[in-house]
Amino acid sequence: MKIFENNFIKLTAIALVVFGLIFGFVSVTQNWGKTKDVVNTEASFKKLNNLYSKLNVNKLTPKKDMEFSLDEASSAVLPDLAEYPFVVNPTTDNFLTIYSSPEKAGVNYESWLADVANKFNQSGVTADGIPVSVGIRSVSSGLAADFISSGKYIPDVFAPSNELWGDILISKGVKVNLIEKRIAGNVAGVVLSKRKNDELAKEYGSVDSKVIVDSVSNGKLDIAYTDPYASSSGLNFLLATLYTFDSANILSDTSVAQFQKFQQNIAYTAYNTMQMKESVLGGTLDGFLLEYQTFVNSPDLKSSYVFIPFGVRHDQPIYAIGDLSVLKKQITTKFVDYCKTSDSQKMATDKGFNGMDDYVNSFTKPDGITITSAQAIWKQEKNGANDLTAVFVADVSGSMEGSPLLKLKASLNRARDFIGSDVNIGLVTFSDNVNVALPIAKFDINQKAYFSNAVKSMRASGGTAMFDSVVVAEKMLMDAQAQNPNTKVMLFVLTDGETNRGYGFGDIENLTKGLKIPIYTIGYNANIDELKKLSNINEAATMNAENDNVIYRLESLFNSQM
Repeated sequence: MKIFENNFIKLTAIALVVFGLIFGFVSVTQNWGKTKDVVNTEASFKKLNNLYSKLNVNKLTPKKDMEFSLDEASSAVLPDLAEYPFVVNPTTDNFLTIYSSPEKAGVNYESWLADVANKFNQSGVTADGIPVSVGIRSVSSGLAADFISSGKYIPDVFAPSNELWGDILISKGVKVNLIEKRIAGNVAGVVLSKRKNDELAKEYGSVDSKVIVDSVSNGKLDIAYTDPYASSSGLNFLLATLYTFDSANILSDTSVAQFQKFQQNIAYTAYNTMQMKESVLGGTLDGFLLEYQTFVNSPDLKSSYVFIPFGVRHDQPIYAIGDLSVLKKQITTKFVDYCKTSDSQKMATDKGFNGMDDYVNSFTKPDGITITSAQAIWKQEKNGANDLTAVFVADVSGSMEGSPLLKLKASLNRARDFIGSDVNIGLVTFSDNVNVALPIAKFDINQKAYFSNAVKSMRASGGTAMFDSVVVAEKMLMDAQAQNPNTKVMLFVLTDGETNRGYGFGDIENLTKGLKIPIYTIGYNANIDELKKLSNINEAATMNAENDNVIYRLESLFNSQM
């Protein structure tokens, strides 16, 4: 009997060892031949499915808003000028209003034009014996051009980063007069890690904008750039890229076809420069766009990155808008002359301007009609051959009662009006539990009508299970991507950020990173730092609906991403 028991124990032990070896072998070999990214994605997908399986998800029956029609969709909404107050106040009754690009009308090293304007106003300058001064508003070049072309807000003088915006205004029939081509020298460029720059230099001999474009097209370089409808560097880079593809005609079929291939390898179109910079410093991008004046003032970049110039120069031109009075023309001339004095130019140099003066334009600047046509090509082809799938996640918990929910609904309605019919859209709401208010489908008129009714039906109550809703939305996106592997996925979370139910940030952080789903967050009376943690997982952006003109910001975001 004892012999039998001993043999049984031995056989059991042997069986366990063999099972362990087989299990270990299977566990190890199941990932043979797979890249680290694939393994991480698969592990993240398993974790997602596990978290999802533990949730009680309500799948609502969509109903159409019978009052909705495409005719309701309104034109572009521009922010109120009050959001761009004078950074330099005029000091006299007779003055110029100047819209200046932010890199010279901000603070610290970006304050040059503001500093010059304050000194100008303090100098007691007169025109025809009349005391005069200038007032400056810091407005990005693209937005300022939109203000001017719409006729909503028109300054006396426009001081963009480069001449491309002046040409766009001329093509739209706006009366503009180029007063001065340069008040401070600057150049746009791609900032590359030294490691990647050395790698490309070894292959190509040297690195310029053409090498960068070729490397992106061939999948050898990961970069991002900003929206060419809003950003001076983004617009300049778009034109330089199209010029690389066909220098004789940047709008040719050849250029467009090559651009589509190029866009297939662009990581994303950035909402702002900081989003790109964080991606580069975090190691997920090889390079991003920046102006030289900012680069030389960034110690965290200068030590490990190189600056590769591209496109046309950013020499801070000055334009008079419309028919200025004789007095305002005199003020304009006096102010431009003041900007060009040796003292003012020394100030500019000290702030990082007037570097790389030997750089010349890499292509001949096209006219405004060609520039706007290039923007239209980007709008049409920016996702390459991929289509886009997005899920909106809306907080309808009790803490959103009142103004926050009203603002959230306005944001979603604006998204409805702005997003094209070729995008796939879904909608999730959450409070104590999670509701799939609208399954993912093409955003045609029927889906828009369902979306509109779902937004109308939102009521605030209950707790805040935000991370539960993120799990549900990510599951929807991954299921959609399984059906269409070429679709690009993204997630928008609109919330006050105060989670008090269900899963926490730690439950979803690693799986979200593994799935590589960018999560854009919009905060309504929110804990913005908490939302930034969520967006920063995959280098997306966070917007504060209380401080920003969120409707305009959302339009800019959707324009860049959708």
